[in-house]
Amino acid sequence: MGIKENLEQLKITFKKQDCLLVAVSKTKPPGAIKEAYEAGIRDFGENKVQELVEKAPQLPKDIRWHMIGHLQRNKVKHIVPFVYLIHGVDSLRLLKQINKEGEKVKRVIPCLLQIHIAKEESKFGLDEKELEDIIWGKEMQHMEFIKIKGLMGMATNTDNPETVRKEFGYLKSLFEEIKTKALPKQVEMEELSMGMSGDYPLALEAGSTIVRIGSAIFGARNYNQTS
Repeated sequence: MGIKENLEQLKITFKKQDCLLVAVSKTKPPGAIKEAYEAGIRDFGENKVQELVEKAPQLPKDIRWHMIGHLQRNKVKHIVPFVYLIHGVDSLRLLKQINKEGEKVKRVIPCLLQIHIAKEESKFGLDEKELEDIIWGKEMQHMEFIKIKGLMGMATNTDNPETVRKEFGYLKSLFEEIKTKALPKQVEMEELSMGMSGDYPLALEAGSTIVRIGSAIFGARNYNQTS
């Protein structure tokens, strides 16, 4: 099936879910993104800053660009003027850099704090203590150009659904627990980003509000095509 047909199938699944579908367009050319756009998608996710910066000017201005990959501090400045949401904030140092660059362009940058929920050590993310230190730490009081919109997590890459279900369940419970507490003005626990092409049904079951889907829309990745 093509992009349009794949999206029609996904829309049936998402129709009853209060969940945002982000089309992961990394390694996909602008033509493929335009096809998804014409099928009604407005939210697209990229995991490399260079690719995002190259593609954005070539595509419709009302696209909401999501930075979903690991973000290096020295590249933050390239996306803060236009990025819709940064999903993977995994350190206080990165958050401070986003705030600094946001101040330069006088724009509040929406972010999600990435929590390490997977068994793989290679995946990035905060533990509970680091999360609490960021949300309720003294540094947060001085960050006027960021808005924490919620949490993000990536489950273990496994064929065992119970492992994934447990990890998503943990992140959902952490999300709900934080929502019950008094939060700084820069923090709003509204979004829970979890789930990709291989595990999004489990993410929806767990209560995800944002899923990131690439291959189920665009097909297999082509690492030779970046623009």
